[in-house]
Amino acid sequence: MNHVLCVDFGSTFTKAALVDVDSGDLLGTASHPTTIESDVLEGFAACRSALGAPEVPVLACSSAGGGLRIAVVGNEELVTAEAGRRVALSSGGKVVRVSHGRLDTSGLAALAEAEPDVILLVGGTDGGNSEVFRANAVALADASWSGPVVVAGDVEAQEEVAAVLSAAATPYVVADNVVPKIGVLAPESARVAIREMFLRHVIGGKHLSASDGFVEMVRGATPDIVLTGVEVLAAQVGDVVVVDIGGATTDVHSVIALDPEEGALSREVVATTPVTRTVEGDLGMRWSAASTVAAGIDAGLLDESMTPAGRHRHDEPGYLPDSPGEEAVDEAIATTAVVLATRRHCGRSRVVLGPDGRVVERSGKDLRQVDLLVGSGGVLRHNGPAMGQRVLASVTGASPDGWQYPEDPRIVVDRDYVLAAVGLLAADHPAAASALAQRLR
Repeated sequence: MNHVLCVDFGSTFTKAALVDVDSGDLLGTASHPTTIESDVLEGFAACRSALGAPEVPVLACSSAGGGLRIAVVGNEELVTAEAGRRVALSSGGKVVRVSHGRLDTSGLAALAEAEPDVILLVGGTDGGNSEVFRANAVALADASWSGPVVVAGDVEAQEEVAAVLSAAATPYVVADNVVPKIGVLAPESARVAIREMFLRHVIGGKHLSASDGFVEMVRGATPDIVLTGVEVLAAQVGDVVVVDIGGATTDVHSVIALDPEEGALSREVVATTPVTRTVEGDLGMRWSAASTVAAGIDAGLLDESMTPAGRHRHDEPGYLPDSPGEEAVDEAIATTAVVLATRRHCGRSRVVLGPDGRVVERSGKDLRQVDLLVGSGGVLRHNGPAMGQRVLASVTGASPDGWQYPEDPRIVVDRDYVLAAVGLLAADHPAAASALAQRLR
């Protein structure tokens, strides 16, 4: 039989799935705390041993050591900088800084303080005003910026920008413009380039393992790979939303066939794309529990009595509920994280008065016709099915406030954490990836 071991080196746990790539069958799973303090391959070896797969080929993704940190340097705030931010999120990175306009001394200092692994340099539509795009390349070169840069601005200025960075020995890769014209967002080329830089410069640079084997097995950043898995799933079932509740962030991935009239109904100058990912760094079960509770109180989802519980979970991220009451608190925090993260992703539908009378204005990603809602994260995997249904049902149905929630989706919890494995298999074993994704149908 032809087996592959799919591994996610997470910030907290390393998770492994043994897959038969001839059939797509899941043969077993294992997890072990990520051994970040020594060598990440120690935790991996424990997973491999538990699954009895010493000689099996390995495909891996990683968010260990802080994952992929991306800074966006753009032209203007509402167009190229915002477009770059969206592309960076869909590329599996944590966006640590977004700047717009010319980089000056303070801007360069703030950029350095953010400690990005990769800079996404954008600016200007194709053939448009690329003055700031060019100037920012010069600023990075003059500052002897040594980190990798993805150049994804005006194609007519890219050769000049590349020459400036090359002369300064700044590593770079050129991608298609993320905003070739106003109202169009083209993320795919930049996503590929960011993944290339992650593999070429970031993974090895984090010194997570003394062995070259770790670098060789990693195919991309975990959120990027998971989003690929969501795309495979969507190809089978239609529109899909995945909400992943973590200890520090809550991520929402969506793959949706867009309404061609949607652009006319939105006031956004950066187009919505079928494949979208948002990351909410203030919403999570442990490291971000205090801010989740605070945001929930502000939104009217929680009351002040939850504040001590949020602080406790923030201060002790390894805490596990030890009573039905504490389990209920975890469920309330999880529900709050899901509701707020989904609201930020989907936006609202409202009736407004325009020149032609009353029209419907929409913001965000319209999820109302979504076919499948998938929940992921330890709080859902390690509790009973009823809890997962309750938490995810909080963002379904018609919203009286206009939130564009999925109205009548099937609800599934990714209990075996297969989406990462599906994403890892997609390129070399597409049939196995499709078969494995069917576990979530």
